[in-house]
Amino acid sequence: MSLLKFGERLSNAISRISRAAFVDRKIVKETIKEIQRALLLADVNVDLVLQLSRNIEERTFKEDVPPGFTRRDIALKVVYEELTNLLGGDKKPSLEITKKPYIIMLVGIQGSGKTTSAAKLSYFYKEKMGLKPAIICADNFRPGALAQLMQLATPLNVPVYGDPKKTPIEIAENGIKKFIAEKYDIIIIDTAGRHKEEKALLEEMRRIADAIKPDEVMLVIDATIGKQAGIQAKHFHEATPLGSIFLTKLDGAAKGGGALAAIVSTGASIKFIGTGEKIEDIEVFDPPSFVNRLLGMGDLRTLVEKLRKVELMDKRRLERIMSGKLTLLDFKDQLKSLRHMGSLSKIFELLPGGLAYKMGDKELKLSEEKLKKWLAALDSMTQEELLKPSIINRSRIQRIARGAGVSSKDVRDLLKAYEMARKQLKLMSRRNFRRLRSILGKWSS
Repeated sequence: MSLLKFGERLSNAISRISRAAFVDRKIVKETIKEIQRALLLADVNVDLVLQLSRNIEERTFKEDVPPGFTRRDIALKVVYEELTNLLGGDKKPSLEITKKPYIIMLVGIQGSGKTTSAAKLSYFYKEKMGLKPAIICADNFRPGALAQLMQLATPLNVPVYGDPKKTPIEIAENGIKKFIAEKYDIIIIDTAGRHKEEKALLEEMRRIADAIKPDEVMLVIDATIGKQAGIQAKHFHEATPLGSIFLTKLDGAAKGGGALAAIVSTGASIKFIGTGEKIEDIEVFDPPSFVNRLLGMGDLRTLVEKLRKVELMDKRRLERIMSGKLTLLDFKDQLKSLRHMGSLSKIFELLPGGLAYKMGDKELKLSEEKLKKWLAALDSMTQEELLKPSIINRSRIQRIARGAGVSSKDVRDLLKAYEMARKQLKLMSRRNFRRLRSILGKWSS
């Protein structure tokens, strides 16, 4: 199963939720089973698959549904987030170059793709980051290693240093001196990969690293080995705190998903992925983007972003609102976030203290047209008025109304609704704090 097929299976599984008229536990369980099949066929560790399955089912029915969204939206968001977490979470690796020259030493077992990766890295740092790279071939074990590197690097106008008569440490030291003198920004060292056992590989890595003191040691792993990649990553991660990982051959790897998940589970950092045979087929590994592309559902990421915005509520704002210090700016933000609901009565039904009933039938029947007028009035206010509503007098109301193209009564109605909400929130008892936090969390944008 190729990575493309893996993505297709996951996308088909998620489409069960997208197509469902109503999302219940049966639909979610069926979706989870399909996701499990896709992950297991991609060689993802069974324990990781089971944990992801439990998380999806529990979170889908535990998380609150914000106003304007459905349980289906929550289910899609949870699946997306859990797959993203499985493959590394939201954190994007840092590409910061802390000094010049910055020395990167590549290590990996034979056949992992180090030589091609060295050329790809030089391409990336030169073309994408505008730096001046050079390569050292410290592999004098594999016949033709130096010739292969030169063949790959010459079209890129990247210099390569090597000397088959020297030891790997001597080659690395001499090459570094040469490229420092020639003022190169990035020095990439390709080492031998003759070891089939990780212990021997790591021992050689330590010896070379002790001699040349690289700024970063990068382990190159072949994605086709699937979950076994976790073993290499674990030992490597324990051996070098400055390490990162370049996962190669991901484009056609039947077990690419398993390799990704296994590496991430060790706590090691995947920095780059190889997505094809060409030199330019290199990407910084960004889990959310990768999952989004894997699923082929651009709208899914948009949905997740919208839900996250709704769920985020600044703690300071929450405390301010709780104490009755709700500003018109806060009120404006909440009205904007709930504009798609079509009726302001739904907003006030969420408020404590029976505010919806105190407002009366007339206010409860506020339409979308009324909401538009209120938002226009809020947009017509100055920052000072939004933060200090008490300064809004008769002349200011008239100015706001003219600027918004609404009547003075519309502005007064807005201020009345705002004042009622502020007072009710101020009267909230401490025992209702959790409920208020939930309500405001649903409001937030």
